[in-house]
Amino acid sequence: MNQYFKEYFDVKTLLICLALVGMGLLSIYSATFDINNAANFHRQAVWAGIGFLGMIVVMLLPIRTLQRLAFVIYGVVLFVLLVVLVVGSTIKGTKSWFGVGGLGGQPSEFAKVATVLAAAAYLSRTEVSITRLKDLIVTLVIFGVPMVLILAQPDLGTTIVFFAALMPVLFWAGASNFILIAILVPILVAFGALFGTAAFLIAAAIGAGTLYYFRENRFAVAVAFGIALAVGLSAQLVYERLPAYQQKRIATFLNPEADPLGAGYNVVQSKIAIGSGGLTGKGYLHGTQTQLNYIPEQWTDFIFCVPGEEFGFVGAAFVLGLFAALIFHGISIAGLSKNRFGSIGAIGITAVLATHVAVNVGMAMGLMPVIGIPLPFLSYGGSALVANFLMAGLLMNFYANRKEH
Repeated sequence: MNQYFKEYFDVKTLLICLALVGMGLLSIYSATFDINNAANFHRQAVWAGIGFLGMIVVMLLPIRTLQRLAFVIYGVVLFVLLVVLVVGSTIKGTKSWFGVGGLGGQPSEFAKVATVLAAAAYLSRTEVSITRLKDLIVTLVIFGVPMVLILAQPDLGTTIVFFAALMPVLFWAGASNFILIAILVPILVAFGALFGTAAFLIAAAIGAGTLYYFRENRFAVAVAFGIALAVGLSAQLVYERLPAYQQKRIATFLNPEADPLGAGYNVVQSKIAIGSGGLTGKGYLHGTQTQLNYIPEQWTDFIFCVPGEEFGFVGAAFVLGLFAALIFHGISIAGLSKNRFGSIGAIGITAVLATHVAVNVGMAMGLMPVIGIPLPFLSYGGSALVANFLMAGLLMNFYANRKEH
């Protein structure tokens, strides 16, 4: 029994996730301590219990059952995303929530999991090869449909997570360098377009040169470059459809001090909080930025400031170390898995978690624009926490079945 436990039970993922949830609960309690908002802490603790049970259930499901159900789950999630566009609650300009009796949830959090599973199930079919155009298009559609529905909310941050997960999945499935570059170049050109005509032209030139260097044939280069130009030219239209607060956040990304009391306020205060923590921090429940509520709703997207201020560099490094261990372990599971569905699924889930960590911590440190992406297992939010636990359960499932073909 002990040998079976060592062989098939992924203790590392379990312990890392529990440690992160514990740090999250401590941080949420601290962030709400001086405003008598203990309800958020209690809700998060309840959601942690529900998520933990969900993780155990997912971990114990036969991997073949997960593979067979992947498209059913994906279809249900797409339907829910359509429904939320019609009857969902609008919060901060984004119609992405179901709200009932003071409770709410974001189906987009579960859409990430469902999309990765659906893509892994499709790409693991014996007759499918990512090197064929038809199979590549199907994979892009699997990711693209939920991205379009979520962008319609509009939720730019979550859309970016889908794209960031797509690239590692394609790479792991065997896509050529040209295909990966052809998908990245439109994003580069669109990003350049947001900074004006000169930046747009420079990005387009770099993109054209890169596409030609990795060319498979000239026609493919022409098509890919044409798509990149179309995306770049439409970037301004997409930007104008974003809520005003998201436009301000992007505009103040490079210089948050330009609007320190407006769009750049949270970033400025966050950097002060993290920097003032020093080596070992100010002590639990003694962080001045945290306890004096300089950062509005700090328990959500800016939760990283709490360990950074109250536990200092040591606390921040501990949290980042846990995330690094989880991400590298997820990549290891993908590499060890002989089951193609489990391997691709593991890399997709790891990419989702890694993107959340990179963007959220980057937001808190002023290195990324503020686009509303929570920190896995730490930020307050029931749907996000349960989805994170489900992803952990899937990693544990893939680990247990890593030797199955």
